[in-house]
Amino acid sequence: MQLQALDRQLRQSLPEPLASHTRLGNLRNDKLVFLVDAPVWGLRLRLHANALLGAAHAAGIRASDIAVKVATMQPVPPDAAPPIPLSAAARETLRAAAAAIGDETLRSQLLRLASMADS
Repeated sequence: MQLQALDRQLRQSLPEPLASHTRLGNLRNDKLVFLVDAPVWGLRLRLHANALLGAAHAAGIRASDIAVKVATMQPVPPDAAPPIPLSAAARETLRAAAAAIGDETLRSQLLRLASMADS
């Protein structure tokens, strides 16, 4: 929640539409890590690095640098339907695949998925 509050505060120092294409992803050591949804927004964000660092200092964050990563950020609708559980047929298919796999890690993951299916 603190990261979200800092994100809102820092993005206020950015012009629109840049602010709506940018999110604070992390605060690592003395570096603010921002996520953008396209490379062009990353380039524009770097032009505002001084303003962001100034806003961070005003918020009591002693950051000395920013990092920008391109990441697809798709909003999750608030009324998103819960995931549909796997069917019994899917469970049996996963179990059969697990039985045919030699890799123990993959086998255990497939069996874990199979256990999540309807009984």
